[in-house]
Amino acid sequence: VTNGFVAGGKEQGVPTKFELAQNYPNPFNPMTNLSFVIRHSAFVSLSVYDVTGKEVTSLVNEELAAGSHQRMFDASGLASGVYYYRLQAGDFVQTKRMTLLK
Repeated sequence: VTNGFVAGGKEQGVPTKFELAQNYPNPFNPMTNLSFVIRHSAFVSLSVYDVTGKEVTSLVNEELAAGSHQRMFDASGLASGVYYYRLQAGDFVQTKRMTLLK
């Protein structure tokens, strides 16, 4: 496990920490990948917000097993600009910024 992520896409042990990766690609149009690692099973919430703090979509809202996860975010119905995505898994919370360019 490197930086909490499963190396090479194959499980090589239990993740050692929670982590929210930077979306890829960034900037993006209109799809981007959001990856995260959870250390142990937990109720997970992954949501996207606009610059005013309004939630534009919820990508995950469920119990997930420990490990590496990813979700695609389709922003084709949104305006260009800066958006934030927030991961909450148990007590862990992290927010990152992404840019949509059309």
